[in-house]
Amino acid sequence: MKKYILFGIVVLLGIFGLTMFQKSSQPPSTTPNKTEDQPLSTISDQTTQSTPSSIIIDVNDAQKAIIKTSKGEITLTLYPNDASNTVVNFIAKAKSGFYKSLTFHRVEDWVIQGGDPLGDGTGGGEMPTELNNKPFFAGSLGVARGEDIKISNDAQFFITKKDSAFLNSQYTNFGIVTKGMDIVEKIEVGDKILQISTE
Repeated sequence: MKKYILFGIVVLLGIFGLTMFQKSSQPPSTTPNKTEDQPLSTISDQTTQSTPSSIIIDVNDAQKAIIKTSKGEITLTLYPNDASNTVVNFIAKAKSGFYKSLTFHRVEDWVIQGGDPLGDGTGGGEMPTELNNKPFFAGSLGVARGEDIKISNDAQFFITKKDSAFLNSQYTNFGIVTKGMDIVEKIEVGDKILQISTE
């Protein structure tokens, strides 16, 4: 009897994994219509990343990050009180060197998106979405996600280039650009993240 139950569980997990993989093959929306634009990433179960467990972070100290790119530096103030798990995950990945040499794979008139280990919008793992009341406007730092609002990508992040109220209460907002919006505007597809440092 136990063998049949175990076999049933394995079959169900296999079906679920296949469904998620099929969803991951769909490209993110790239249409310019604001009601359809989504800084989303379809998440592949085969590229799951996790926060390095050996790095201990005091969320109260995680206030600032600097993204060094091939075009210059982008300084961010983070929101540890509004998206604590997201901030801890981002800082841990930055400290571990996870983002080094990754690229910005998506650039549109309203957003830049990067941090995908596969570089095509399908990589990264899963983490719970942390919705808050922070509005998305020019310079907001958010987390990409797929169709399920409860699950966000644990690697891909985006920065809005203009007011994007259609994202409010739909995506995790975990920071704001405080210096370097001119660099954000210069970013092109394929530009590298040389390093992300934190203070």
